[in-house]
Amino acid sequence: MSDSTPVEFTASNDSRQLLKTELTQRQAQLMQLSPASDPLERANVQYEIAEIMLELDEPGMREAAWGMTRESFEIYRDHESWEDAVRCCDVLYRCELPASVPALGNGLWLAVTYPIAPEVTILMLNHLIDATQPKADGAAVAATVAHYIADLRLEGEKRDSMMFLTSAMLGKVAERHSNVNSQEAMNLWLNRLDLLDPKVFLPRLGQVIDAIVEGQWWYDREALRSRLPVH
Repeated sequence: MSDSTPVEFTASNDSRQLLKTELTQRQAQLMQLSPASDPLERANVQYEIAEIMLELDEPGMREAAWGMTRESFEIYRDHESWEDAVRCCDVLYRCELPASVPALGNGLWLAVTYPIAPEVTILMLNHLIDATQPKADGAAVAATVAHYIADLRLEGEKRDSMMFLTSAMLGKVAERHSNVNSQEAMNLWLNRLDLLDPKVFLPRLGQVIDAIVEGQWWYDREALRSRLPVH
């Protein structure tokens, strides 16, 4: 799924019927799959159904979207399709159900650990920023990591464009955290919060993720770490 263009839907009044038609078609497609079908095909269809359900947001649809997406996550995880697994965590977080915050944490760990599309990683980090209290340091750490990821994983114009975006994210977080409104104040703020060294701020992000997951891990992090090229 990660090699294709992400499915995007807009649930305006004019498009709701189109969404419902699309949902019916995808559900029929899912019903045609058998136990012998490619698990990744099933995961893709279920993910697409869940996205439509979230946009429609009719009674019971968030719960149904959660169930389908959670199953898709497990399929992607078992096939080590990490970007797709993270996209599932994005959907699970947007379901706004009791386990949505641990879902965000599970997705964040994968999104930072594996070199998936930086746009997806930054999306997940932005969720963390939005979910964090304005004066909490966790948002500052998340914004710093987003800026670092953009610099690390992108090149050329895409890097410049994304770093402009993450600079704005960081500036917004600094302003709400400590009323930072100048470059000099930003430099002092970054230094005061120890946000200049990835050997410091990456482990701090790990601590934040641990706190929001609260032990509800959906994979064995140690086993995954042991298979990384550098760990």
